[in-house]
Amino acid sequence: MSQARKITVEVDENLLRRAQKQSREGVTGTVRRGLELLAAADSYEKLARLRGKVKFSTTLATMRNDRR
Repeated sequence: MSQARKITVEVDENLLRRAQKQSREGVTGTVRRGLELLAAADSYEKLARLRGKVKFSTTLATMRNDRR
């Protein structure tokens, strides 16, 4: 695991409460999850730009039949 850093931040109570409700975690877990999602946003954007540009060598029907 990488080195941890302790920080102090001021956060709107309503925003934090809503985020904690969504994450079902405490303050630390909620903040970590939010930072992870923000850090991953670049990867999501790159994937979105590939939409419709990736050619598959099989069909959806073939993949569904392969599951059986």
